[in-house]
Amino acid sequence: MENRITELFKIQYPIIQAGMIWASGWRLASTVSNAGGLGIIGAGSMYPEVLREHIQKCQRATKKPFAVNIPMLYPDIDQLMSIVVELGVKIVFTSAGNPKTWTSYLKERGIIVVHVVSSVKFAVKAQEAGVDAIVAEGFEAGGHNGRDETTTLTLIPAVKEKITIPLIAAGGIATGRAMLAVMVLGADGVQVGSRFVASYEASSHELFKQKVVEAGEGDTILTLKELAPVRLIKNKFFQDIQNLYAKSPSVDELKQLLGRARAKRGMFEGDMEEGELEIGQVSAIIHDIKPAAEIVADMVEEFEEAKKYCTQL
Repeated sequence: MENRITELFKIQYPIIQAGMIWASGWRLASTVSNAGGLGIIGAGSMYPEVLREHIQKCQRATKKPFAVNIPMLYPDIDQLMSIVVELGVKIVFTSAGNPKTWTSYLKERGIIVVHVVSSVKFAVKAQEAGVDAIVAEGFEAGGHNGRDETTTLTLIPAVKEKITIPLIAAGGIATGRAMLAVMVLGADGVQVGSRFVASYEASSHELFKQKVVEAGEGDTILTLKELAPVRLIKNKFFQDIQNLYAKSPSVDELKQLLGRARAKRGMFEGDMEEGELEIGQVSAIIHDIKPAAEIVADMVEEFEEAKKYCTQL
């Protein structure tokens, strides 16, 4: 399955595991890479020395390419960047910030840079900043999201019209059929988050994984747009947000309710009532927890079957 993404990353399949906080440690990243995709260590939930440990363990667990995702709003980002350079990480995904800030620094050190966006405007800015590829993430995605609520099937062809570098689609992709759909629309590869959360190797809490499997249509919603838009599973914490919105709260009141470490409390520590449970809409069609390598293999097999079906239409 060779194309611009497999060539860029030197991987077998154009399937990229998302760098999800509290879910994507070295076990998941190395397993996805060994299965032929591109595993990603999510640095957004890691102190610098924790990231160092995860990179070193990943390097021992796989000889294949893997990446590190670094949100640019991270307070110690300079330390994270120094660590990925020091340890010889070859691919970095940046998100949640201006790609101009770190792209030149990384590329001057021989690192492939990919930036995550949620709009055509920022895709163009990322290309102008010199990144090697773009992840365009639609409204369906879990975690922090774009304010414009542009869906993946609208966003991908719109971005494709405006850029020339490789394009990776994200948001609502958990199957080989969805992978084929976005590639027909112009994507060169896919980034998959929610499906990999429900894997044995994900570092998220088992109660959270089970909650993802149990989620149905309409059980997630985008909220907290005044702070940083985030898609959450409905639980007690989510209902507390809704109750506060009914009182027309200030930004400070929303921040006070959110507090600190809500995502860790929910996704990593397993508090299904008071924790922040970030997941995508596609959780509605995720019905089991399985090995990450099996997820990759299933997607590839379904992708090939869907291609054969389309030739018969």
